[in-house]
Amino acid sequence: MLSRRFAFLDHPGPLAFAHRGGALEGHENTAAAFERAVRMGYEYLETDAHATSDGVLLAFHDHTLDRVTDRRGRIAELPYSAVRHARIGGTDEIPLMEDLLGSFPSAKFNIDVKEAGAIRPLAEMVRRTNAYERICLTSFSDERLARARAAMGREVCSALGPRGVAALRAAAATSGYGRVLTRLVRAGVPCAQVPVGFRGLRVTTHALVRTAHALGMQVHVWTINDTLRMDYLLDLGVDGIMTDNISGLRDVLDRRGLWHPGQLAA
Repeated sequence: MLSRRFAFLDHPGPLAFAHRGGALEGHENTAAAFERAVRMGYEYLETDAHATSDGVLLAFHDHTLDRVTDRRGRIAELPYSAVRHARIGGTDEIPLMEDLLGSFPSAKFNIDVKEAGAIRPLAEMVRRTNAYERICLTSFSDERLARARAAMGREVCSALGPRGVAALRAAAATSGYGRVLTRLVRAGVPCAQVPVGFRGLRVTTHALVRTAHALGMQVHVWTINDTLRMDYLLDLGVDGIMTDNISGLRDVLDRRGLWHPGQLAA
């Protein structure tokens, strides 16, 4: 029982994801952050999808502007004419998702769908740019993730939602797969994106990695900034790491002979 293969996951070695462009090394989710990551050799960029009240798709993490910009308000309740004046850290514009895909044509984007209102604009953007093989969908909502998959109109790479991750963890503990996980695998979900732990429970274990691999699934772990933990996870056999510490992950992979920089690496 194997999951399907997707071009998004084709890479010689563990996938290195620049989480929000590398949030430890500059303002998160900005064009400058993603450009820095790409120049360092990152081919996989992690970001988040929100849409304004008039359907403009942004790469931005929070539901509100309050934490990282010089403006306030909930993005889904504001028109783009208002949001476009917000500056991340007081200096950087909030990038349009389509602009990021156009600016970095060799990059692949792991996109966390944060609001239901972002689904239709995201699907339209993917169709317009023919980016089906350049994206992987994820979400902390099973319902939102299912709706996003359906809206694409064709298969795209996607990760397990929370129920799927719980089923994978249970399968790893019992050596059984269960109906939920079996259904997701047959539907073509090719990867699990998981934390090391959650609410005091270990999630990323050797048994979980082994079980995922038996199903043909990759395991990507978020968000790992400590280099010793990166080494530990790579020794477990994980297939990808998401990090804010993009210099640290690059150095760890390079030391292990696993760093394969992208076309635009400086």
